[in-house]
Amino acid sequence: MADILNNSQQLGAEKYPRKSEKWIQYGTSGFRTKAEDLAHVMYRMGVLAALRSMQKNAVIGAMITASHNDEPDNGVKLVDPHGEMLEASWEGIATKLANVKDEELKSTICDILEENKIELGKNAMVYVGRDTRPSSPYLAQAVIDGVESVQGCVTDFGVVSTPQLHFFVTCQNTNKTYGEPNEEGYYKKLATAFKVLRGESADNGQYQHSLILDGANGVGALKMKILQEYLGNSLEVSIFSSGDGKLNYQCGADYVKVQQKPPHSMQLEVGQRAASLDGDADRLVYFYLDTQGKFKLLDGDKIATLVAGYIKKLIKESGLNLNMGLVQTAYANGSSTEYINNTLGVEVACVPTGVKYLHHRALDFDIGVYFEANGHGTVIFSPAATDIIKKAASDETLPSDQVVAAKRIFLLMDVINQTVGDALSDLLLVETVLHAFGWSLAEWDAAYTDLPNRQMKVSVADRNVIQTTDAERRCVEPPGLQTEIDSIVAKYNKGRSFARPSGTEDVVRVYAEADTQANADQLAHEVALKIYELANGVGIVPSLPN
Repeated sequence: MADILNNSQQLGAEKYPRKSEKWIQYGTSGFRTKAEDLAHVMYRMGVLAALRSMQKNAVIGAMITASHNDEPDNGVKLVDPHGEMLEASWEGIATKLANVKDEELKSTICDILEENKIELGKNAMVYVGRDTRPSSPYLAQAVIDGVESVQGCVTDFGVVSTPQLHFFVTCQNTNKTYGEPNEEGYYKKLATAFKVLRGESADNGQYQHSLILDGANGVGALKMKILQEYLGNSLEVSIFSSGDGKLNYQCGADYVKVQQKPPHSMQLEVGQRAASLDGDADRLVYFYLDTQGKFKLLDGDKIATLVAGYIKKLIKESGLNLNMGLVQTAYANGSSTEYINNTLGVEVACVPTGVKYLHHRALDFDIGVYFEANGHGTVIFSPAATDIIKKAASDETLPSDQVVAAKRIFLLMDVINQTVGDALSDLLLVETVLHAFGWSLAEWDAAYTDLPNRQMKVSVADRNVIQTTDAERRCVEPPGLQTEIDSIVAKYNKGRSFARPSGTEDVVRVYAEADTQANADQLAHEVALKIYELANGVGIVPSLPN
């Protein structure tokens, strides 16, 4: 064991030394910062992934991506055996390992082995994937070197979407009962179920089977082109921002959501159905221009209500006794929460921002729907619910209409990537529901009207001075900030605002909603200024949104 650890420490110090004293923390989406600061982190996360694999006796994933961040950034996140995010107790271990001095790497690894009762030398397998950033090949190699330094084995999938890597890990660790752990298995599973659900007619009512898609100049554009081959004529997709520009620059789901306008490269016509992916294809938003030429966004809240409404309809038609819940964060528009409670009659749970919180809470339901407003989300079916649905779909003693409904739910389960939010899977899910209802985007949008809202960022010296409670809806630190926010909010009709430290950037994020866009903008601006004042703002003073 000593020789392995000596060699691991030596390779790390020689090839991937820690060049900066800057502290880096494993956050809601793993590690994320400037690519030039990440080589030593990647190497050490390769080591950690191998150790985690030894502990769990299962395949662990390591995805190199910074998702919706700008192209110069990069990051890494580890994927646990069932496709879920890294266990919370290991986030601190990851943070410690990433920040120790080069000469302390061996002793730190020894501590991890001892404290977690891991036997070094046991079989370890790590699946590695990366996005399309220029820095990703080198950083992926650092991860691979880290895995192999402790005698772990690697399967390098090259350029894949984040959700695809989660899918591969889950498939392998379920002995392929969830699917084949490769790209072909992924495309076949989604496309086959989608085409059966679509039936003979690609169009229905106001729904037309053509879509324009913003690929964020990322991996999602590449993988959508391949998925189209499996879909055939069931869905026609025209791809913009397909890889000929900078990743996430004036395009992508985050740009469209925050700026509330189409991607720069897309010429959108009135009534056209459009959607945007983010850089690693785990977020999805829809949008269109109404008859007045006004931009209209259908974000994660709208997707959640569309999907939940359809599944609830199928549950009722199938006669199955299944409870469904919808999980949101503080970013969910107030109008969506009211619609879910009062119109859909579905239980709503609110949790802190971060996929790990949403996913965990969704597991409490037979069917858990979770979407963040940014467009990241999925649907989870419990093992018990899966068995009930599967049996009903083939139960000849039930009335035929109940069997048909149960079969549709069962097929939906194959369209959905239950391991994590998946923009391509979610796109097929949305298209399935719109086709079933015969809806255009305008008809979908008419279900409820979002309160106008605005998001802003405030640069501060230390984002961790902001401490929150109540699922991040209220600040407890710094002292007096929440009182100031409350007094500002009270001035606006239907006003609501909160601030939280970003999990991925050195900023504080502000969300505000009110009865008009002008009021939402003004509310966000006032709160941002107060944060700048009370939380040691740095750089440019927040200005009123254009």
